[in-house]
Amino acid sequence: MDMNEEQPHAEDRCILWSDGMQLLKDAAEGKHFLPTGLEGIDTLLGGGLRKGQLTEITGQSSSGKTQVCLYSAAHVAARHMGLVLYLDTSNSFSPSRIAHILDELPISLIKEPKDVRLKRVMSSIICESVFDIFALFEVLDRLEVSLNGKVTNGSNRICLLIIDSVSSLLAPIIGGKNSQGRSMMISVAMILKKLAHKHNLSVLVTNHMVAGNGAPKPALGESWKAVPHIRLMISRDRGSNICTATALKHTLLACGRHMKFQFLPS
Repeated sequence: MDMNEEQPHAEDRCILWSDGMQLLKDAAEGKHFLPTGLEGIDTLLGGGLRKGQLTEITGQSSSGKTQVCLYSAAHVAARHMGLVLYLDTSNSFSPSRIAHILDELPISLIKEPKDVRLKRVMSSIICESVFDIFALFEVLDRLEVSLNGKVTNGSNRICLLIIDSVSSLLAPIIGGKNSQGRSMMISVAMILKKLAHKHNLSVLVTNHMVAGNGAPKPALGESWKAVPHIRLMISRDRGSNICTATALKHTLLACGRHMKFQFLPS
């Protein structure tokens, strides 16, 4: 992205504030939830990932951030809710894990043969490797053009955008006094929130944690802290698949509320 390019006009920027009428309009347009398939997280969030908003999952290494992404992709695709665009920044996308998650779907959701379901679900998840910020801008630009140019509904429309992890792309460019890097980070934030709002997408990103004063904290600093509508921290009980999701930021919930959830054994 050329940082000298003309900045977007105010009307092209994402809407950051909503009054009562806007919330009513959003409800009428179906800005609802997409399930993660993890009962504790879906209960904590009131139904799952809210469409039209950006949700961040943060946590330490091996806490289960990628697992939340894989569960979300599998359940959204399996339930015929739409297409999933999965941007993989560290070769962590696992088709075999998706297949395992599908094998454990509730019986009420199993309405087709196993091989047919797997083929349909995998064809509904578009996975693309993205290893630097410029590739991310390129993919997001193509997504915007595609969404603007298509009139699609239901299962043929992208409804969930996953970036696992956004911090691995942004952290290298914002170190020190690199003002251009921070400008690029804010540009990414604006694009993601605009896509979510304009096209009624759920955007799910993961963020690692760094050392803080006394306790680890989410990476990317104070500038990024204001970006997610919802920020969940997940932690895993040592030696088990039982985890805790804690709301660090939410548009409706009090911070600190938490719920237990469990992954399937790998």
